Amino acid sequence: MSRKNYYIITIIIILCAFTSVQAQFRKYSNEFLNIGAGARGLAMGGAQIASVEDATAGYWNPAALANVQNEPSLSIMHADYFAGIGKYEFAGIAIPTNNKNHTLGFTAIRFAVDDIPNTLYLVNPDGSIDYNNISSFSSADYAFLFSYAQKSTWENGQLNIGGNAKVIYRKVGSFASAWGFGFDAGAQLIKGRWRLGAVLKDITTTFNAWSFNFSDPDKQKLYLTNNDIPVTSVELTAPHLTIGAGYEFKLSQKVSLLAESNLALNFDGKRNNIISTNYFNIDPNVGLEANFNKVFYLRAGIGNFQQALRDGDTTNQKKIWIFQPSIGAGINFGNLSIDYAFSNLANQSSPLYSHIFSLKINFVKSSKKTPLTRTPKVEKVGKTSRRSRAF
Repeated sequence: MSRKNYYIITIIIILCAFTSVQAQFRKYSNEFLNIGAGARGLAMGGAQIASVEDATAGYWNPAALANVQNEPSLSIMHADYFAGIGKYEFAGIAIPTNNKNHTLGFTAIRFAVDDIPNTLYLVNPDGSIDYNNISSFSSADYAFLFSYAQKSTWENGQLNIGGNAKVIYRKVGSFASAWGFGFDAGAQLIKGRWRLGAVLKDITTTFNAWSFNFSDPDKQKLYLTNNDIPVTSVELTAPHLTIGAGYEFKLSQKVSLLAESNLALNFDGKRNNIISTNYFNIDPNVGLEANFNKVFYLRAGIGNFQQALRDGDTTNQKKIWIFQPSIGAGINFGNLSIDYAFSNLANQSSPLYSHIFSLKINFVKSSKKTPLTRTPKVEKVGKTSRRSRAF
Protein backbone atom coordinates (compact mmCIF):
# COMPACT_ATOMS: atom_id res chain seq x y z
CA MET A 1 0.00 0.00 0.00
CA SER A 2 1.39 3.42 -0.93
CA ARG A 3 1.94 6.07 1.70
CA LYS A 4 -0.70 8.32 0.07
CA ASN A 5 -3.37 5.60 0.28
CA TYR A 6 -2.37 4.90 3.88
CA TYR A 7 -2.97 8.55 4.81
CA ILE A 8 -6.36 8.58 3.07
CA ILE A 9 -7.51 5.43 4.89
CA THR A 10 -6.28 6.82 8.21
CA ILE A 11 -8.28 10.03 7.72
CA ILE A 12 -11.41 8.04 6.81
CA ILE A 13 -11.05 5.90 9.94
CA ILE A 14 -10.72 9.01 12.13
CA LEU A 15 -13.78 10.66 10.59
CA CYS A 16 -15.80 7.46 11.00
CA ALA A 17 -14.76 7.30 14.64
CA PHE A 18 -15.97 10.87 15.18
CA THR A 19 -19.38 10.21 13.65
CA SER A 20 -19.88 6.87 15.42
CA VAL A 21 -19.33 8.21 18.93
CA GLN A 22 -20.66 11.75 18.60
CA ALA A 23 -23.69 10.90 20.73
CA GLN A 24 -21.35 10.44 23.71
CA PHE A 25 -19.99 13.98 23.44
CA ARG A 26 -21.52 17.06 24.99
CA LYS A 27 -21.99 19.93 22.56
CA TYR A 28 -20.21 23.17 23.44
CA SER A 29 -18.20 21.46 26.15
CA ASN A 30 -15.38 23.61 27.59
CA GLU A 31 -16.58 26.46 25.40
CA PHE A 32 -14.55 28.98 27.40
CA LEU A 33 -11.50 27.60 25.60
CA ASN A 34 -12.88 28.97 22.31
CA ILE A 35 -12.93 32.66 23.33
CA GLY A 36 -9.48 33.46 21.98
CA ALA A 37 -6.15 34.81 23.18
CA GLY A 38 -4.42 38.13 22.58
CA ALA A 39 -5.92 41.31 21.14
CA ARG A 40 -4.11 40.68 17.84
CA GLY A 41 -5.92 37.40 17.25
CA LEU A 42 -9.30 38.71 18.40
CA ALA A 43 -8.99 41.80 16.20
CA MET A 44 -8.36 39.49 13.22
CA GLY A 45 -11.52 37.53 13.93
CA GLY A 46 -9.62 34.56 15.35
CA ALA A 47 -7.79 33.86 12.08
CA GLN A 48 -4.47 32.92 13.68
CA ILE A 49 -3.73 29.25 13.03
CA ALA A 50 -1.28 29.93 10.20
CA SER A 51 0.33 33.26 11.14
CA VAL A 52 0.64 33.36 14.93
CA GLU A 53 4.26 33.68 16.07
CA ASP A 54 4.29 34.78 19.72
CA ALA A 55 3.44 33.34 23.12
CA THR A 56 -0.30 33.24 22.30
CA ALA A 57 0.54 30.31 20.00
CA GLY A 58 0.15 28.01 23.00
CA TYR A 59 -3.57 28.71 22.62
CA TRP A 60 -3.96 29.08 18.83
CA ASN A 61 -1.46 26.55 17.47
CA PRO A 62 1.23 25.08 19.74
CA ALA A 63 3.50 24.36 16.75
CA ALA A 64 3.91 28.11 16.16
CA LEU A 65 5.71 28.50 19.51
CA ALA A 66 8.81 27.43 17.56
CA ASN A 67 8.85 30.95 16.06
CA VAL A 68 9.98 32.26 19.47
CA GLN A 69 13.66 31.52 18.98
CA ASN A 70 15.90 34.19 20.54
CA GLU A 71 14.50 35.21 23.91
CA PRO A 72 11.54 34.30 26.17
CA SER A 73 8.26 36.01 25.29
CA LEU A 74 5.32 36.81 27.56
CA SER A 75 1.74 37.69 26.52
CA ILE A 76 -1.02 38.76 28.89
CA MET A 77 -4.61 39.84 28.27
CA HIS A 78 -7.68 40.92 30.20
CA ALA A 79 -11.20 41.38 28.86
CA ASP A 80 -14.63 42.10 30.33
CA TYR A 81 -17.56 40.46 28.57
CA PHE A 82 -21.29 41.21 28.73
CA ALA A 83 -20.90 44.63 30.37
CA GLY A 84 -18.39 43.35 32.89
CA ILE A 85 -20.41 40.33 34.01
CA GLY A 86 -17.82 37.87 32.72
CA LYS A 87 -14.09 38.37 33.23
CA TYR A 88 -11.51 36.69 31.06
CA GLU A 89 -7.77 36.49 31.78
CA PHE A 90 -5.02 34.99 29.65
CA ALA A 91 -1.28 34.64 30.24
CA GLY A 92 1.18 32.75 28.08
CA ILE A 93 4.95 32.41 28.08
CA ALA A 94 7.27 30.86 25.49
CA ILE A 95 10.83 29.88 26.40
CA PRO A 96 13.24 28.82 23.62
CA THR A 97 15.98 26.31 24.41
CA ASN A 98 19.66 26.99 23.89
CA ASN A 99 19.80 25.47 20.38
CA LYS A 100 16.78 27.59 19.30
CA ASN A 101 15.12 24.60 17.58
CA HIS A 102 12.86 23.73 20.50
CA THR A 103 10.49 25.93 22.49
CA LEU A 104 8.63 25.28 25.73
CA GLY A 105 5.42 27.07 26.60
CA PHE A 106 2.95 27.51 29.43
CA THR A 107 -0.52 29.07 29.19
CA ALA A 108 -3.06 29.90 31.90
CA ILE A 109 -6.67 30.87 31.16
CA ARG A 110 -9.47 31.92 33.50
CA PHE A 111 -13.07 32.81 32.71
CA ALA A 112 -15.34 33.65 35.62
CA VAL A 113 -18.71 35.12 36.49
CA ASP A 114 -18.80 36.47 40.03
CA ASP A 115 -21.59 37.48 42.41
CA ILE A 116 -24.22 35.09 41.03
CA PRO A 117 -27.34 35.24 43.26
CA ASN A 118 -28.22 31.98 44.99
CA THR A 119 -32.01 32.10 45.36
CA LEU A 120 -32.42 28.51 46.51
CA TYR A 121 -33.73 29.66 49.90
CA LEU A 122 -35.49 32.82 48.74
CA VAL A 123 -38.93 31.37 49.49
CA ASN A 124 -39.57 30.25 53.04
CA PRO A 125 -41.58 27.07 53.80
CA ASP A 126 -44.64 29.22 54.58
CA GLY A 127 -44.48 30.80 51.11
CA SER A 128 -43.12 34.16 52.21
CA ILE A 129 -40.15 35.74 50.45
CA ASP A 130 -37.06 36.64 52.46
CA TYR A 131 -34.40 38.51 50.48
CA ASN A 132 -31.98 38.10 53.37
CA ASN A 133 -31.70 34.45 52.38
CA ILE A 134 -30.08 35.36 49.06
CA SER A 135 -26.36 34.62 48.98
CA SER A 136 -23.87 34.79 46.11
CA PHE A 137 -21.33 32.50 44.52
CA SER A 138 -18.87 32.44 41.62
CA SER A 139 -18.55 30.17 38.61
CA ALA A 140 -14.99 29.94 37.30
CA ASP A 141 -13.26 27.90 34.61
CA TYR A 142 -9.49 27.40 34.52
CA ALA A 143 -7.21 25.84 31.91
CA PHE A 144 -3.46 25.21 32.07
CA LEU A 145 -1.61 24.29 28.87
CA PHE A 146 1.89 22.79 28.85
CA SER A 147 3.35 23.13 25.35
CA TYR A 148 6.29 21.92 23.31
CA ALA A 149 7.27 22.96 19.77
CA GLN A 150 10.06 22.03 17.40
CA LYS A 151 11.19 23.63 14.16
CA SER A 152 12.84 22.00 11.13
CA THR A 153 13.41 22.75 7.46
CA TRP A 154 11.15 21.34 4.74
CA GLU A 155 11.59 22.06 1.04
CA ASN A 156 13.29 25.45 1.55
CA GLY A 157 10.71 26.37 4.17
CA GLN A 158 10.26 26.16 7.92
CA LEU A 159 8.10 23.36 9.32
CA ASN A 160 6.97 23.63 12.94
CA ILE A 161 5.26 20.86 14.91
CA GLY A 162 4.06 20.94 18.49
CA GLY A 163 1.51 19.88 21.04
CA ASN A 164 -0.27 20.72 24.29
CA ALA A 165 -1.04 18.74 27.40
CA LYS A 166 -3.86 20.55 29.17
CA VAL A 167 -5.38 20.44 32.61
CA ILE A 168 -8.86 21.89 33.18
CA TYR A 169 -10.47 22.84 36.47
CA ARG A 170 -14.04 24.10 36.70
CA LYS A 171 -15.87 25.18 39.84
CA VAL A 172 -19.44 26.33 40.47
CA GLY A 173 -19.59 27.79 43.97
CA SER A 174 -19.47 25.09 46.59
CA PHE A 175 -21.94 22.95 44.65
CA ALA A 176 -19.86 21.38 41.89
CA SER A 177 -16.32 21.02 40.59
CA ALA A 178 -14.61 19.15 37.77
CA TRP A 179 -11.13 18.13 36.68
CA GLY A 180 -10.34 17.51 33.03
CA PHE A 181 -7.40 16.41 30.90
CA GLY A 182 -6.68 16.45 27.18
CA PHE A 183 -4.13 16.88 24.39
CA ASP A 184 -3.74 19.09 21.28
CA ALA A 185 -1.45 18.73 18.26
CA GLY A 186 -0.52 21.29 15.63
CA ALA A 187 1.64 22.00 12.59
CA GLN A 188 2.71 25.18 10.80
CA LEU A 189 4.52 25.64 7.49
CA ILE A 190 6.24 28.91 6.55
CA LYS A 191 7.49 29.17 2.99
CA GLY A 192 8.19 32.51 1.38
CA ARG A 193 5.16 34.70 1.90
CA TRP A 194 2.85 31.76 2.54
CA ARG A 195 1.72 30.57 5.97
CA LEU A 196 -0.13 27.27 6.40
CA GLY A 197 -1.37 25.80 9.67
CA ALA A 198 -3.47 23.03 11.18
CA VAL A 199 -4.35 22.17 14.76
CA LEU A 200 -6.35 19.25 16.13
CA LYS A 201 -7.61 20.04 19.61
CA ASP A 202 -8.84 17.47 22.12
CA ILE A 203 -7.20 14.87 19.93
CA THR A 204 -7.85 12.04 22.39
CA THR A 205 -11.16 13.58 23.53
CA THR A 206 -10.95 15.76 26.62
CA PHE A 207 -12.99 14.69 29.61
CA ASN A 208 -14.27 16.57 32.66
CA ALA A 209 -15.08 14.45 35.71
CA TRP A 210 -17.77 16.30 37.66
CA SER A 211 -18.51 15.84 41.34
CA PHE A 212 -21.37 17.52 43.23
CA ASN A 213 -21.65 18.54 46.85
CA PHE A 214 -25.20 19.43 47.83
CA SER A 215 -26.24 19.41 51.47
CA ASP A 216 -29.36 17.59 52.58
CA PRO A 217 -31.35 20.88 52.84
CA ASP A 218 -30.16 21.77 49.32
CA LYS A 219 -31.35 18.42 47.98
CA GLN A 220 -34.70 18.85 49.69
CA LYS A 221 -35.17 22.28 48.13
CA LEU A 222 -34.27 20.93 44.69
CA TYR A 223 -36.71 18.05 45.14
CA LEU A 224 -39.59 20.30 46.26
CA THR A 225 -39.06 22.63 43.30
CA ASN A 226 -39.05 19.72 40.79
CA ASN A 227 -35.37 20.14 39.95
CA ASP A 228 -33.10 17.23 39.19
CA ILE A 229 -30.44 16.45 41.75
CA PRO A 230 -27.20 16.06 39.76
CA VAL A 231 -24.92 13.12 40.36
CA THR A 232 -21.29 12.45 39.54
CA SER A 233 -20.79 12.41 35.76
CA VAL A 234 -18.19 12.62 33.00
CA GLU A 235 -18.39 15.24 30.27
CA LEU A 236 -16.57 14.50 26.99
CA THR A 237 -15.29 17.10 24.52
CA ALA A 238 -15.11 15.93 20.91
CA PRO A 239 -11.96 16.53 18.82
CA HIS A 240 -12.18 19.52 16.48
CA LEU A 241 -9.90 20.47 13.62
CA THR A 242 -8.94 23.94 12.41
CA ILE A 243 -6.98 24.60 9.23
CA GLY A 244 -5.73 27.93 7.97
CA ALA A 245 -3.78 29.66 5.23
CA GLY A 246 -2.26 33.12 5.09
CA TYR A 247 -0.33 35.19 2.57
CA GLU A 248 1.69 38.39 3.02
CA PHE A 249 1.38 41.02 0.30
CA LYS A 250 4.29 43.45 0.00
CA LEU A 251 2.72 46.83 -0.79
CA SER A 252 5.97 48.78 -0.49
CA GLN A 253 9.35 48.49 1.15
CA LYS A 254 7.89 49.32 4.57
CA VAL A 255 4.23 48.38 4.22
CA SER A 256 2.75 44.88 3.94
CA LEU A 257 -0.68 43.28 4.27
CA LEU A 258 -1.24 39.85 5.80
CA ALA A 259 -4.48 38.04 4.90
CA GLU A 260 -5.52 34.81 6.61
CA SER A 261 -8.54 32.55 6.50
CA ASN A 262 -9.39 29.66 8.84
CA LEU A 263 -11.94 26.85 8.74
CA ALA A 264 -13.00 25.24 12.02
CA LEU A 265 -14.52 21.76 11.79
CA ASN A 266 -16.54 20.37 14.72
CA PHE A 267 -17.81 16.81 15.05
CA ASP A 268 -20.07 16.94 18.15
CA GLY A 269 -23.44 17.20 16.42
CA LYS A 270 -25.37 19.81 14.51
CA ARG A 271 -24.44 23.40 15.39
CA ASN A 272 -25.66 26.81 14.29
CA ASN A 273 -22.79 27.32 11.81
CA ILE A 274 -22.65 28.47 8.22
CA ILE A 275 -22.27 24.81 7.15
CA SER A 276 -24.11 22.50 9.53
CA THR A 277 -24.85 18.78 9.32
CA ASN A 278 -25.48 15.97 11.76
CA TYR A 279 -21.91 14.73 11.22
CA PHE A 280 -19.75 17.83 10.99
CA ASN A 281 -19.93 21.63 11.07
CA ILE A 282 -17.74 24.25 9.38
CA ASP A 283 -17.23 27.71 10.82
CA PRO A 284 -15.06 30.11 8.72
CA ASN A 285 -13.29 33.29 9.79
CA VAL A 286 -11.10 35.81 7.98
CA GLY A 287 -8.57 38.33 9.22
CA LEU A 288 -6.38 41.13 7.83
CA GLU A 289 -3.33 42.86 9.28
CA ALA A 290 -1.60 45.92 7.79
CA ASN A 291 2.01 46.26 8.91
CA PHE A 292 3.74 49.67 8.79
CA ASN A 293 7.49 49.17 9.15
CA LYS A 294 6.86 46.57 11.88
CA VAL A 295 6.01 49.40 14.28
CA PHE A 296 2.32 50.17 13.77
CA TYR A 297 -0.43 47.68 12.86
CA LEU A 298 -4.07 47.94 11.79
CA ARG A 299 -6.27 44.84 11.95
CA ALA A 300 -9.78 43.69 11.08
CA GLY A 301 -11.61 40.38 11.05
CA ILE A 302 -14.94 38.64 10.79
CA GLY A 303 -16.24 35.30 12.05
CA ASN A 304 -18.83 33.48 14.19
CA PHE A 305 -21.49 33.30 11.48
CA GLN A 306 -24.89 32.24 12.87
CA GLN A 307 -28.55 32.32 11.95
CA ALA A 308 -30.83 34.33 14.23
CA LEU A 309 -34.41 35.54 14.26
CA ARG A 310 -34.94 38.93 12.67
CA ASP A 311 -35.58 41.71 15.17
CA GLY A 312 -39.23 42.73 15.30
CA ASP A 313 -40.47 39.48 13.76
CA THR A 314 -43.47 38.44 15.86
CA THR A 315 -43.92 35.19 13.94
CA ASN A 316 -40.47 33.85 14.90
CA GLN A 317 -40.06 32.59 11.35
CA LYS A 318 -37.78 35.06 9.57
CA LYS A 319 -34.10 34.33 10.07
CA ILE A 320 -31.06 36.34 9.11
CA TRP A 321 -27.33 35.70 9.13
CA ILE A 322 -25.41 37.51 11.84
CA PHE A 323 -21.67 37.61 12.37
CA GLN A 324 -19.03 38.97 14.71
CA PRO A 325 -16.92 41.80 13.27
CA SER A 326 -13.80 43.11 14.97
CA ILE A 327 -11.14 45.73 14.45
CA GLY A 328 -7.96 46.64 16.26
CA ALA A 329 -4.53 48.17 16.28
CA GLY A 330 -1.09 47.53 17.70
CA ILE A 331 2.14 49.37 18.32
CA ASN A 332 5.60 47.96 18.83
CA PHE A 333 8.16 49.63 21.12
CA GLY A 334 11.06 47.27 20.48
CA ASN A 335 10.69 44.54 23.11
CA LEU A 336 7.27 45.78 24.22
CA SER A 337 4.07 45.55 22.16
CA ILE A 338 0.60 46.81 23.04
CA ASP A 339 -2.43 45.53 21.11
CA TYR A 340 -6.07 46.58 21.17
CA ALA A 341 -9.22 44.93 19.82
CA PHE A 342 -12.79 46.19 19.54
CA SER A 343 -15.27 43.39 19.04
CA ASN A 344 -19.03 43.03 18.67
CA LEU A 345 -20.41 39.99 20.47
CA ALA A 346 -24.01 39.95 19.24
CA ASN A 347 -26.41 40.92 16.48
CA GLN A 348 -25.17 44.01 14.67
CA SER A 349 -28.46 45.82 15.30
CA SER A 350 -28.25 45.19 19.07
CA PRO A 351 -24.55 44.96 19.80
CA LEU A 352 -22.57 44.05 22.88
CA TYR A 353 -19.18 45.62 22.41
CA SER A 354 -15.97 44.67 24.18
CA HIS A 355 -12.70 46.57 24.47
CA ILE A 356 -9.74 44.21 24.74
CA PHE A 357 -6.13 45.04 25.54
CA SER A 358 -3.12 42.75 25.59
CA LEU A 359 0.57 43.18 26.25
CA LYS A 360 3.58 41.33 24.85
CA ILE A 361 7.06 41.48 26.35
CA ASN A 362 10.26 39.97 24.94
CA PHE A 363 12.88 39.37 27.60
CA VAL A 364 16.26 40.23 26.11
CA LYS A 365 19.14 38.24 27.50
CA SER A 366 21.69 40.42 29.25
CA SER A 367 25.08 40.76 27.62
CA LYS A 368 28.45 40.99 29.34
CA LYS A 369 29.47 44.58 29.97
CA THR A 370 32.99 45.80 29.20
CA PRO A 371 34.52 47.52 32.22
CA LEU A 372 35.45 51.17 31.83
CA THR A 373 38.88 50.70 33.45
CA ARG A 374 41.28 47.84 33.82
CA THR A 375 43.58 47.08 36.69
CA PRO A 376 46.86 48.96 36.27
CA LYS A 377 49.79 46.76 35.33
CA VAL A 378 53.50 47.20 35.91
CA GLU A 379 55.98 47.02 33.06
CA LYS A 380 59.67 46.61 33.78
CA VAL A 381 62.16 48.64 31.73
CA GLY A 382 65.71 47.73 32.58
CA LYS A 383 66.28 48.31 36.30
CA THR A 384 63.34 50.65 36.62
CA SER A 385 59.62 50.11 36.37
CA ARG A 386 56.66 52.18 35.27
CA ARG A 387 52.92 51.95 35.55
CA SER A 388 50.71 51.98 32.46
CA ARG A 389 46.99 52.51 32.60
CA ALA A 390 44.55 51.49 29.87
CA PHE A 391 41.18 53.11 29.48
